[in-house]
Amino acid sequence: MAKWGQGDPRWIVEERADATNVNNWHWTERDATSWSKNKLKEVLVGLVVEGEAGRCEISDLKHVEGEASCNSRKGKLIFFYEWNLRLGWRGTVKESGEKHKGSVEIPNLSEENEVDDTEINVSKKKGEGDVLKDLMRTEGTTKVREALRDYLKALKTEFTLGMILPTKATVGQELATERKLSGNTMQDSVSPQSLDIVGVKIPTVKILMREIFNSPADELYSIFTTKELVQKFSKCSAVIEAEKGGKLQMFDGCVSGEYTELVPSQRIVLKWRCQSWPDEHYATVALNFKDMAAQTELQLECKGVPVSNEDSTRQCWKKQYFEEIRILLQQSKDTME
Repeated sequence: MAKWGQGDPRWIVEERADATNVNNWHWTERDATSWSKNKLKEVLVGLVVEGEAGRCEISDLKHVEGEASCNSRKGKLIFFYEWNLRLGWRGTVKESGEKHKGSVEIPNLSEENEVDDTEINVSKKKGEGDVLKDLMRTEGTTKVREALRDYLKALKTEFTLGMILPTKATVGQELATERKLSGNTMQDSVSPQSLDIVGVKIPTVKILMREIFNSPADELYSIFTTKELVQKFSKCSAVIEAEKGGKLQMFDGCVSGEYTELVPSQRIVLKWRCQSWPDEHYATVALNFKDMAAQTELQLECKGVPVSNEDSTRQCWKKQYFEEIRILLQQSKDTME
C-alpha cells in the first residue's frame, strides 16, 4: 500500500471530500435519451416557415428513434447521439388559401456528421400545393437545421451541467465568485477557513426548461400563486402565501420555500427545496411568463440543485408541475365549453 502523499494522484481522495470521481479521472456516463426527446420536441414543434408562397409550421414530432449519452473521462466530455426523426408539417397557400400537409424525414442525425451535412427529406401528400413543398425544402430545411443546432448546443451545455465535478482547489474560488454575484446568502456564509469543519460545498447544477401552455400569462401566473389552484393541480393540501417573504409548502411537505419576487403575469422567484435535500439547502427558482396571445411560454431557471438530485428535480417540474397544470387547464377549458 502506498504511503499517504505517494500514491497515483488520480486516486488521492483528499482532492474531493466526498471522494466522488477524483480529478474527474474515471469514466462516467449520463443517459441523455429521455432528455433529448423532450428537447427535440421543444426546438422543432411549432417551428414556423413563411415566404411568398405561404406559411408552414412543424405540427408534431411523429417518430423519434435513437439514443443519446454524454460521457466524462479525464475531465473531458464525449458525446454520442444517433436519431431517426420524422416530423409532420402543415401549411396554407397564400393566394388560394388551400391547406396541405407533409413530412420531414431526418434519417441520421449523429455525431459522425455535421448538421449541415445531415440528410433532410421533405415530402407532401398527393395533390396540389407543391409551392409549399418547395418552401419547406428551402426555408424549412434551413430552419430545421438551426433547431437541430440548438438541440446540440443544449446537449453540450444545459444537459452536461455538473458532470465535471469541482475539486478541492476550486471550492474557495467558487465561494468567492458566488459571494460577488449573489451577496451574503445562507449558502455563501461558509468561509473557506471553515471548510475543513463543515465539509466541501455541495456541487450543484442549474436546470433550464421551457414549456408552452395553451393559456394566457395571467391565468398561468394565477395557478402558481393561488392556493386553491395549486391544490387542484398538486392534488395535495398546500400553504401558498403569494407575497414577498411568503411561505410555500406543497406535495405534503415534500417541497417547501418562500416567494422572494412576484411581478404579476410576468415573473415569480422562489427560494425552493425538496425535503430529501441536505438540511437548509435551497435552490433559486425563477419562473418567467412570456405572453403569446392565447399561449404562454414559461421559462424556468432553477439554480443550486444538488448534482445527485438533478434528474429527480427535473422530473418533479416536468411531471408534478407542468403535466398536471396542463391537465388542469384542459379540464377548465372542457368545463367552459
